[in-house]
Amino acid sequence: MNDHRVKGVDHAAFPTFDPAATVRFYRDTLKFPVVHSICAAGWGPEDHPDFIHFFGLEPVHTHGRGDVYAGFGPDVPDFFVNSRHLAIHVDSEEDLLEYRRRLDASDWPCEMQVMHETIESIYTHDPNGYMVELTRALRPVTPQEDLDAELTIDALCEVAAEPDPSLEKLLTRKAELIVERAATWEPAVSR
Repeated sequence: MNDHRVKGVDHAAFPTFDPAATVRFYRDTLKFPVVHSICAAGWGPEDHPDFIHFFGLEPVHTHGRGDVYAGFGPDVPDFFVNSRHLAIHVDSEEDLLEYRRRLDASDWPCEMQVMHETIESIYTHDPNGYMVELTRALRPVTPQEDLDAELTIDALCEVAAEPDPSLEKLLTRKAELIVERAATWEPAVSR
């Protein structure tokens, strides 16, 4: 069995304090697609702020994607500065559990294991205090999730430009966008 089981970088996560400008820069100016988004409400410990993950920059020659956080709330900047991390991709549950075993037997044990929407991840901090995530895909991202990401990002950009942005306002605006755009969508084909 290989000692080295990683398959490349899955994503690098960066906080954003101006989500609308971040989307304009990466999506609109550089033309990097938004490939997934996750509305993360109530994750982690009680003091963990709500936030939005949005993923883009799907590269041609690597497995990974960019991961950008957009948050709402008074404590967001400190949280997001500390949430920068590198996520390393492994192919299987067996590989992920092997890395967990190695970490737990080391000076840097696994700090948490999380099932996200499309990935399962383990986390630790390296000797320099940087967060490291090892992750495996649970399933591919679907075209419906691509559409959901587009709606989330469009709602995020609008809400971030308003006074007192919040996750609740973002979700309300996203629902309004669904209603506004639904008439233009192609009907689902029955199987």
